[in-house]
Amino acid sequence: LNICAEKAKDLPEYASILSYLIYCAVVFPILKCVPGVCPTSLSYRQQQVERSGLAETLVMSLALLEKQLSAKLQLLHALQILSSSSVVNCDLMLKAEGAQKICFYMNEPDPSGQVLFRSSEILWNLLENGSREEVAAQLSIVDCVMVLKEAFLHQLLRGYRHYDQQLRNDLLVITSLIAECRSASLTESGFAKQLVFFATVPELKSHNPLIRNFKFTFTDEDLEMKKLLMNLLVVLSRDLAAVQLFKENHVMLALMLLVRPSSSDSQPRPKGKHSWTSAQQEELQLQALATLATLAPLMLDEYMSCQANTCLLLLLEWCVQQDSYFGQGHCFHGNGGRGGTKAHLRYCMRLLRCMTSLGDGLINQDLCDQGTIGQLLGILQRLQDQDTEGDEVSVEIQTDALLALSSLCDRDAHRMELFGAEGVEVVVGYLRTAPPRLYSGLGHNILFLSAVDCVWFCIVGCYTTEDMLLEKEGVFLLLDFLHNSFIHLLLCDNPKTLAHVEAWRGRSDLTAPALLLQLWRKEEAEMGVRRDEHGRIAGTLLLKDFYLSRFLSVKTVAENLRAKIYAMFCKLGFTDLPGLTTEDYITLSVVRKVAEVWREVSAELDVEGVRPISPDMEALRSIAQTDEDTARHVLSLQQSILTEVGLILNRKQQELTARSWEHHVAKTSDYKILKDSKHLQERSIESSRPREKPDGFTFHSTQIPGLQTTNFCGRVLTVESTPAELTGGPLASTDLALERVPVQGGALKKVTPSNQDMELPNTVTVK
Repeated sequence: LNICAEKAKDLPEYASILSYLIYCAVVFPILKCVPGVCPTSLSYRQQQVERSGLAETLVMSLALLEKQLSAKLQLLHALQILSSSSVVNCDLMLKAEGAQKICFYMNEPDPSGQVLFRSSEILWNLLENGSREEVAAQLSIVDCVMVLKEAFLHQLLRGYRHYDQQLRNDLLVITSLIAECRSASLTESGFAKQLVFFATVPELKSHNPLIRNFKFTFTDEDLEMKKLLMNLLVVLSRDLAAVQLFKENHVMLALMLLVRPSSSDSQPRPKGKHSWTSAQQEELQLQALATLATLAPLMLDEYMSCQANTCLLLLLEWCVQQDSYFGQGHCFHGNGGRGGTKAHLRYCMRLLRCMTSLGDGLINQDLCDQGTIGQLLGILQRLQDQDTEGDEVSVEIQTDALLALSSLCDRDAHRMELFGAEGVEVVVGYLRTAPPRLYSGLGHNILFLSAVDCVWFCIVGCYTTEDMLLEKEGVFLLLDFLHNSFIHLLLCDNPKTLAHVEAWRGRSDLTAPALLLQLWRKEEAEMGVRRDEHGRIAGTLLLKDFYLSRFLSVKTVAENLRAKIYAMFCKLGFTDLPGLTTEDYITLSVVRKVAEVWREVSAELDVEGVRPISPDMEALRSIAQTDEDTARHVLSLQQSILTEVGLILNRKQQELTARSWEHHVAKTSDYKILKDSKHLQERSIESSRPREKPDGFTFHSTQIPGLQTTNFCGRVLTVESTPAELTGGPLASTDLALERVPVQGGALKKVTPSNQDMELPNTVTVK
């Protein structure tokens, strides 16, 4: 009896474990499609499992199986199946903090290694099918990061099988996803320091005891780990503490050793010495270039100490000269450039653009001293000569090269002279881009804007290059683009430019001032400025609430299109402008008034809650009053313009009416003029008739037989007042209204009135 009582006390614990084992055993056949007769479908059974909340229950039962390895393996297997294809199950597991709990138990002693494998597979499924942000948040705590660190180091230093290397890379991918979470404790746990160190192996030799038992085998799995580590460097670069780790572990030197041009690709590897293959070396080179584009701007001192500019220019020269090079890599970064050096040129140019855009004087001066401007112009000329219309990679290379040139010259007189005629020729070639190509979706629009940026920083300000641009009709090309695309451009201050601007004509003989005023009206329409049907301002308060908010976001004059248009008119002048309509003159009067800027200043102070001191407040009020007075003056000026235009139109109409009457009188008094008018009328009638005559066509002559009147040719003529000599005066017969004038002429004859005659009194009908 005592033995039975002792067993009975342990019964609830065993029953609980047994129930979970039954759940796990039931999951496998339920989610497996059994051939033959089946009472329910597989999708229905999966739906019932999701509704039951089984996944959440199994996650919560992990704490009861700490010392039951076989039961835990079955439980992890069941969770792996449940999370493999069901978003609902993944959400239920995350609700129970499944990612965190599974990570805690993944390093438990297990001779078979199945616990670590199952746990990593479950975490992978949660990242794929569940909320990635939630998984990263649960795994970003220090305890979970320490567990992942131990698991990764164990697989890295003691795993020699292909299976172990794959599991190591899976853990590294999970770590990379966790590192994207800003709250991740990779740096605090020391995991980031070890990962950064392994990213420099085997390029840099080290006496660190961590790698005493580590052997780099240069397999595809090692290549994958190397690329994952470089990708992790990019993710960690957002943390300043991690950047300090990069400097301490000489990451810049290791990356530069990877990107240097290889001069021994064709030479066989020494016997007994392992190294990367040509294809692997190419993939690592491209990955390192992409990584440097992010890391190098953060480590300028290390960049210069490694003589990275020299290495970069040598790689550029190698890319241009190696015409016979055949790329063997098949990585993501080789997309669009396989079979040659175009992929290398793409990422090399991207890195160069990132470094020059920093505006660091030491780096840019070093590049210019090594002839970078001439080298980039040579590459651009070569790419222009090639047919790269449908090549997105080539367009990106040219865009980065133009932006790098803009950053290098930066309106420096000596560097703009180095840019010279060769550079102007290259830029004009891009300015001649056909408008349809700008909308091809391949980046030609960005390439064109890069060329415009190059005009501003490499040409404008140097009279030699400006004159070359004018000789090649560069200003006309800029105005054509301004006309077609409605994008604002700043032109140079060269006095010769004004003649080119005034001589330019667009579609429908559009002039440059008219085009600028169209841009002004378009900008005002987007900002909600009120105008009436004639284009006049609708009141003295010109700005709406969202109009003010739009200007509050404009912090610099460079972002204000209206300021640029006003500056253009300051160069062109506000009077004697060709090709302007009445609407243009009305808009020009608004352009000339710039006092509303003070209202914007006052509104910005109100938004920021700043109250000026009393003298400043009084000054703002005076300026606001002056602003309204100026607006009233502009309104009266616009009204005077409309009045003047109306008077001119009335005068022209009166002149046309007088000329028409003189012509009419001349026809009735001069037989020759009447004859010419008749011939002109006949030719007009004949020209309006169809040339082809279908069957049954009836010809109507323009001549009316028996017509004895000298007047317009028409069927009916209404005479408003009959002369007295025809009616006999007021004492004549009152039946004249019923009498008809014979078409042959002669005296009046009494006729029988008809209904039609009764309807048309005092009417002479000519047949």
